[in-house]
Amino acid sequence: MLGCGDGRRVRSWLTLASGLLECLGFAGAVFGWATLVFVLKSEGYFSSLCVNATVNGTAVEDCRGQDEQFSLVFTIASFMNNFLTLPNGFLFDHFGTTVARLLGISVYTAGMLLIAFSTPVSSVLLFPALSFIAVGGILFLMTNMQVANLFGAHRSTIITLYNGAFDSSSAVFLIVKLLFEDGVPLRWSFLFLSCCSVFHLFRTFVLMPRTHIPYPLPEDYSYGVNCGVTRDYAVAKNDENNIQTSKSEEEMPFKETSAQGQTTDTTERSFKSCFLSWFFLWHMLWLSVMQLRHYLFIGTLNPMLNHLAGGEPSLVSRYTNAFAFTQLCGILCAPWNGLIMDRHKGKQREAGQSEREADLRAAILSLSLTALQCVLFSVCAATPLLPLQYLTFILQVLNRSFLYGGNAAFISMAFPPAHFGKLYGTVMALSAVFSLLQYPCLALIKGPLGGDPLYVNIALTVLSLLAFINPVYVYLYCRDLAAQRTASH
Repeated sequence: MLGCGDGRRVRSWLTLASGLLECLGFAGAVFGWATLVFVLKSEGYFSSLCVNATVNGTAVEDCRGQDEQFSLVFTIASFMNNFLTLPNGFLFDHFGTTVARLLGISVYTAGMLLIAFSTPVSSVLLFPALSFIAVGGILFLMTNMQVANLFGAHRSTIITLYNGAFDSSSAVFLIVKLLFEDGVPLRWSFLFLSCCSVFHLFRTFVLMPRTHIPYPLPEDYSYGVNCGVTRDYAVAKNDENNIQTSKSEEEMPFKETSAQGQTTDTTERSFKSCFLSWFFLWHMLWLSVMQLRHYLFIGTLNPMLNHLAGGEPSLVSRYTNAFAFTQLCGILCAPWNGLIMDRHKGKQREAGQSEREADLRAAILSLSLTALQCVLFSVCAATPLLPLQYLTFILQVLNRSFLYGGNAAFISMAFPPAHFGKLYGTVMALSAVFSLLQYPCLALIKGPLGGDPLYVNIALTVLSLLAFINPVYVYLYCRDLAAQRTASH
């Protein structure tokens, strides 16, 4: 028979594995939108916006209005995906895991049902449907990332693994597309995805805590039903408060300067001091510029492939499938970022160096690599050469995996655990406001630039260079701390 300790270990691994399945199979499906657009066009969604036109004496069908509507659906959904992470983060921090997950399951299922029962006549239902799927998916991810607290030495690796699974789940719509091409109606596929809510509910009530998984873990921490003892909400909450209290009492011999020029002692850091810090400001810029590049790429992928392929449907389908298949590799790419961040764990720290400082020093390489990947991806995406897009797809999924996994891992190490949900939600919400720039970019491409995105792509590539400010700032911060330690000794 398994002892209590063995039972807790089995439960931890089962929670981890089922969470990966949830993120891989559902959470980030919205980012497979470019694949689903191919199916929706075949079904005739927004087809009333296509008009007959004459080009060089040849009658052609101009579907730019249709493409614009599909891009707008994704623009709104991607904005809601990030912006509503702010209230969702406060909800998660205040009410705990169960309430946040029940909300996520409700809106996610509603989005799937809206698409299942939509028709080309009711194409407008795609707007709320995709937004619901996006918001529900990010709640799945947010509530699952705390599972990394059960594996302290590999915490960053597991956080990035979950984000990689989130990225890879965009391939769900590839499966829907392949089934559609084999004769399975779109409605059946989305009804099946709706019925999978039973799995989400099972995890919520059986494998997940009611409140939060604290970090660091108290000795013999458990949740749910373990060894015949049921731990209720009050016990779990008491454990969490004890951990947060002990965490605040740890000696952290350094201070941080806020964006307003104030010096904040990390032993008394409030949410406001974290929000106003230079760490948060530069990290938000790091995320925002790269996220904008990815959103614009995904939102314009289908018309871009149509343009480069000369409108050949079979060629567009082949490249769309290639893009979707590369998304599956996100779960393979993301853990490498976590390993980079965790490479110092288990090693002896320098004299006087805190764990937080060691974590930040290890994150510099990750932040720099992510920014470099984005610049390379943006250069390839800006090059109007169809075969080169295979490399673009590879760089895109690699960079996305590093971006979102690194974002969550950096917030977890740079700021107090008690504010993780709020800070994660805030940075995602503010980056969502920044991502609204994609719509004027789309209008610029379709209007004055005559459908040629070259100049917009060049501008976004230059903008991506701003992401290097964040790792440079973290490096200078760690260097100053090291100099202070040397001077004090």
